[in-house]
Amino acid sequence: MKWRVAVDRAVAPLGLTHAQYALLASLHGMGRSGEQPSQRRLADHTGLEPLYVSKLARALETAGLLARTRDPNDPRAMRLSLTEQGRDVTRRAIGVVQGLLDQLLEPFGGQSSPRTRRFVRELVTLLDAPLDPRDPHDAHHENDDKEQS
Repeated sequence: MKWRVAVDRAVAPLGLTHAQYALLASLHGMGRSGEQPSQRRLADHTGLEPLYVSKLARALETAGLLARTRDPNDPRAMRLSLTEQGRDVTRRAIGVVQGLLDQLLEPFGGQSSPRTRRFVRELVTLLDAPLDPRDPHDAHHENDDKEQS
């Protein structure tokens, strides 16, 4: 939450929120590799809900930062791309967020330090670990709890 709030504050002068930044930066990266993703593909890539991506995309289109066009192969799908203004704002926002990341990782020796690389690997491992909330009515887990007593 602290990171999201910091990014919100940092990109606000550019007229963006954290969620808009995440969408634009992802679209920027995908566009650099030649991809013009659909809203669904961008939702999958960012981990945001498709309905939320659609709402953000409409707002960013209204602001002149991205273009939404119908997919010629699937008339239900919308393809997204940055406008020239969107590329400019996104490049500036990425620079601002990279500055924040530099500040955050300074105690580890910076973004490219061995300590930061280890930290990132461990963090990715933790974030990729499946979470299985225990159901209090699940007999299997109740037996686990009794064995630990």
